[in-house]
Amino acid sequence: MGNLSLQDVAKRMRDIDICMLTTRSPAGGLESRPMSNNKNVDWDGDNWFFADGSSSAAQDIASNPQVNVAFSKEPGLLQKPVFLSVTGEAELVTDRAEMEKHWDKDVELWFKDGLDTPGLVMIHVHASSVKYWDGHDEGELRVQ
Repeated sequence: MGNLSLQDVAKRMRDIDICMLTTRSPAGGLESRPMSNNKNVDWDGDNWFFADGSSSAAQDIASNPQVNVAFSKEPGLLQKPVFLSVTGEAELVTDRAEMEKHWDKDVELWFKDGLDTPGLVMIHVHASSVKYWDGHDEGELRVQ
């Protein structure tokens, strides 16, 4: 396969809904939690997740923006497994217009009041690099 392009990574990420977001706590430990990628996204180096502003994820990001987002996809018939490890910086976004761009009806499973949910924030992760494992191929892609 050689080196993957940003478009190749985006294609592999597209159908993966649940990923693991890892943050560093103020005490220095690492914490991972599942997040919905709202699959069928056209990834361009940015991931967007909805969260409660008082959650440990939001609090960790407020004190240290360095994060990792891990994706994996089990192989289907005649397919290879896909593993992606995205490293980058996260920021908390409270701008409603930006939230409206990323809102998906399925997110209401976690936030019953939709965009009017008190304390709702978006975690915006801007990737700096992606490591990938695709069957026997592996490599790293720098994201600008």
